[in-house]
Amino acid sequence: MNGRIFDTRVQWLKYKVLKEVAKHAYADTLQDAYREIPKAIIPDGAKATMRCCIYKERAVLGERVHSALGGDPENPNVIQVLDIACDECPVSGYTVGPDCRGCIAHRCEEVCPRGAITVEGQHAQIDHSKCVGCGKCASVCPYNAISKHTRPCENACKVNAIHMNEEKKAEIDNGKCISCGSCVYMCPFGAIVDRSFIVDVIKLLRASKNNRNYKVYAVVAPSVSSQFNYAKLGQVISGLKTLGFYNVIEAALGADMVSLSESRELAERGFLTSSCCPAFVDYIKKNFPAMTDKISSNLSPMGAVGKFVKATDPEAKVVFIGPCTAKKMEFQLPEVSPYVDGVLTFEELHALFEACEIDLTALEEDVLDNASYYGRIFARSGGLSDAVAQAFREQDIKDFEAKPVVCNGIEECKLALLKASRNLLPGNFIEGMACINGCIGGAGCLTHGPKDKNEVDEYGRLALEKTIESAAGITFGVSPEKE
Repeated sequence: MNGRIFDTRVQWLKYKVLKEVAKHAYADTLQDAYREIPKAIIPDGAKATMRCCIYKERAVLGERVHSALGGDPENPNVIQVLDIACDECPVSGYTVGPDCRGCIAHRCEEVCPRGAITVEGQHAQIDHSKCVGCGKCASVCPYNAISKHTRPCENACKVNAIHMNEEKKAEIDNGKCISCGSCVYMCPFGAIVDRSFIVDVIKLLRASKNNRNYKVYAVVAPSVSSQFNYAKLGQVISGLKTLGFYNVIEAALGADMVSLSESRELAERGFLTSSCCPAFVDYIKKNFPAMTDKISSNLSPMGAVGKFVKATDPEAKVVFIGPCTAKKMEFQLPEVSPYVDGVLTFEELHALFEACEIDLTALEEDVLDNASYYGRIFARSGGLSDAVAQAFREQDIKDFEAKPVVCNGIEECKLALLKASRNLLPGNFIEGMACINGCIGGAGCLTHGPKDKNEVDEYGRLALEKTIESAAGITFGVSPEKE
């Protein structure tokens, strides 16, 4: 099943832990989880396949259990490092490879500002205690024999929030981290993890007493259409209700609401940056504070749907389910927390299905039919801009021309913000997506592949008969303007 559902064995291991934690949560035996789960996954007599011995593997699993139970409560970031698992990657820095010929020019030695390079035995050597990583040696080597090695987590982090501490372990600078989760997905040893709220969601479902005490709504991101490839989307919706959710609502409905109000706001203010991606919003606040007032005042689609649900049912509980680790930070913000009570990734939802022994393929198909085509394509890069343009047409806004700048990944976001801060941007609306390809590239996806965009567009086309206004206005029989 691993090969059909997950991209990597790291994800498979994460799933195994989450599944066992969920089982213990339902059985009220979480106090035994630290001891029982590592042994259940690596029983006595098993051979080590990942570490030096099964005892080290179990110790690492114990830390994974801790993360699945909520992680370090003293660390506000949902992205955290498991120190015990971070011990296999070579230290980042410049190294001299076998192509070095020991030439007599010694350009590398001459150009080094710190005297970190010497030539010994016809081979250049780098003293890493002196090297400052300027790269001048690599630039002058005629054989290209000097190269820079970067740890996968550092390479994945495009905001430079990861560095190595004195013990050569990865360390995250929370002042720079935007919780996008790129490092989580790219770490080949799974040493960087996203805290899980799976136990909290299970408690919400159980305490509802089958939705008699209060109703629990699942708000599902549109990128769900490219996940769970072993079942049909309608079966996934049935599976959510089998888990105990009262109803399943598309986050794309919130996208419809946001596109309507964001288009009006853009026309009124003249320039905006989008508010849909929490990692992008956090990036602006941390790196371009002078542009914070340019961020759209709208909640994200998650927050908009949560607010809408609680306007119609104040006692309801709302759980967002999607591909985004940054949503786990967003739902704790004071402006969002009144409307959203929990967040799960698709990885965690799959673990819940398995823990409850729900065979999606055996279920009847249910229907998910809240949003328009344009709300659904928010899941991919460029979808938000398309939706805002459509909202302009539907609302007959003619006295202002929207000129969107689509930013696919945080590096493109940085470039657009730099230009905007210097009044050099040839546009008036920045669509910022921290993940490559948009939400379908989120760290919490089961799989990442080129087919995902096509599947999201196909899913969107199922709702082509709806306008954005009709989708946002008829759901629950209440217009979002009347919240």
